[in-house]
Amino acid sequence: MAKVTTKRLVRKQTTTMTLGIDLGDRASVVSGFDAGTGELLGPAKVATTREGIETLLAGLPRTRVVIETGTHANWVSRVVERLGHEVIVAQSRKLALIAMSETKTDVRDAELLARLGATQPQLLYPVKLRSERAQAHLAVIRAREAVMEMRTGLISCMRNMTKSLGRRLPSASSDAFHRKVWDEVPVELEAALRPMLLVIARATRTIHRYDREVARQCREERREALRLAKVFGVGELTALAFVLAIDDPARFSSSRLAGAYFGLVPRKDQSGGTDKQLRITKTGDVMVRRLLVQCAHVILKDGAADSALRRWGLAMTGRGGKNAKRRAVVAVARKLAVLLHALWISGEEYEPMRGVQVAA
Repeated sequence: MAKVTTKRLVRKQTTTMTLGIDLGDRASVVSGFDAGTGELLGPAKVATTREGIETLLAGLPRTRVVIETGTHANWVSRVVERLGHEVIVAQSRKLALIAMSETKTDVRDAELLARLGATQPQLLYPVKLRSERAQAHLAVIRAREAVMEMRTGLISCMRNMTKSLGRRLPSASSDAFHRKVWDEVPVELEAALRPMLLVIARATRTIHRYDREVARQCREERREALRLAKVFGVGELTALAFVLAIDDPARFSSSRLAGAYFGLVPRKDQSGGTDKQLRITKTGDVMVRRLLVQCAHVILKDGAADSALRRWGLAMTGRGGKNAKRRAVVAVARKLAVLLHALWISGEEYEPMRGVQVAA
């Protein structure tokens, strides 16, 4: 990297300068592009800390700063906006110019971000990040997911160890596993399995504590989630995760975009007379998409409550061959996302048979 200090980059800052920052975990590379003169300035290095970003931007005229989505994007964008500058957060997965470059370096990435931000910002596919409050609340649900995955892994490990000795542990739900299994542990495996049961018991208590926090947030801070939770198969956890992931319902011009936001729409590859059938994009929040799919399974299961959405999904399972059920689940999850957003925007109460009543 050229020996260009941050002070020199700042000293040459003009009102037509755009800064591109390639965010690293400890240090970030900064490059500037002057749209007025076409001059490229930099690169320079700054620490990926609040103090480092503030030192870089403090005292500058209002400047456009371009960064990519990633671990540090949320807090960096908030620091930039607090200092009075414009920030563009580029959607990294769509920047093939950077990701597929044969000479990819941090310096080149920062330069490309600066150039595109100054001349063609629409090519960056700017994204709107959620607020710090929503991010903190969503962290509770993510933490719950992490603990649940750990507990599931431990339970599977215990069952496999027992089977290897020709034994089997009794059937039990995840919540009751540590209680039902405690007296059924084979003598020869007590030293290995009893400590794991204690960890599972503590994990279960931790999950219940997260569940109480989710209920509290729904009652006190995100009351709109309570209304969305009335949709059969959804519940408070999915409703709250959906609300927090979107944060601002006005970010979509149409509720139909909610399905695409969580990656539940098919990819497109159309050329000439060819229009291929592709899998869903799987973009957006993985956890919320998984929760929506789980809700779709509940809606379509045998004996579930009747609703217009359920009837629509069951009609899809009757056509399309062996993959019909799987496609119907994804389609119901997508339609559920649209329904939840529409209810959120309108403020209306959920009517299970609304579509059927209109058709009749």
